[in-house]
Amino acid sequence: MPHAQAEIHRMFELVEPIATVTFSAAVNDAFLALGMRNYWDGYFAGRAAPLGLAPAAVVHAVFYNFADGEVARHIPWVWGKITPQAAIAVRERASAAALRQRIGELAESPDLVRAADLAARAAVSAPAEGRALYAGLRALDMPDEPVARLWHAATLLREFRGDGHNAALVAHGIGGTEAHVLMALALGMRAEQFGRIGHLPEAQLAAVVDRLRERGLVDADGGFTDAGREIKRRIEARTDELAAPAYDVLTADEFGELTAKLEPIAAAAEAAVDD
Repeated sequence: MPHAQAEIHRMFELVEPIATVTFSAAVNDAFLALGMRNYWDGYFAGRAAPLGLAPAAVVHAVFYNFADGEVARHIPWVWGKITPQAAIAVRERASAAALRQRIGELAESPDLVRAADLAARAAVSAPAEGRALYAGLRALDMPDEPVARLWHAATLLREFRGDGHNAALVAHGIGGTEAHVLMALALGMRAEQFGRIGHLPEAQLAAVVDRLRERGLVDADGGFTDAGREIKRRIEARTDELAAPAYDVLTADEFGELTAKLEPIAAAAEAAVDD
């Protein structure tokens, strides 16, 4: 059944810290041990693996928000060190271990088992059309072990939402690097201060900001205009709308139960990042 947009956005906030343990140091170490040269090798090997041996141009298109050439520095090089199938296994094993470590005794609780079951039911129920990364992930086996199942379900839900977010960006005419500029401004920082794009050559980043300025989304000082804030608001609202179908399979009571059971798990996972 449909759920309120605010509830869908709250679910995103709960799923995110669970899914993103896959980008932690522990998972990076697991990939480095297998011959990856740096963090980004492991990132692309793990996240792109469900797409198989897709060329860099396809991964770039699916991931959407990397600058030109960034994906090609890692794909297909990583496939000379590890197969997609092996990368999937490493990512799942290391991510589940990282999540277990972050949430401590919650990993053994009946509430986690129930949360994993509800999240998994939602995660495999969503429509896959137009959701390339989600479809690749959904083709994988759902883990039996509860912590691994919860991480995998959270990852499915995150990438389902992410595919929808990319569609919302396309519909609003916002490119990948432009999206990072808007994200930076929403977080109260200038574009060059944002980690995902701050490393870009100054002229390249300036050209991106100039395009947004020409559209009236960024002001002369590089900050948000009212129009810029509004387009960012519309994109986020549309992203939540496009994420909603994943949860239609859950009743209102089940959705509320999943939210309640994820709250302490997500809080523990998020708090551990700051340790």
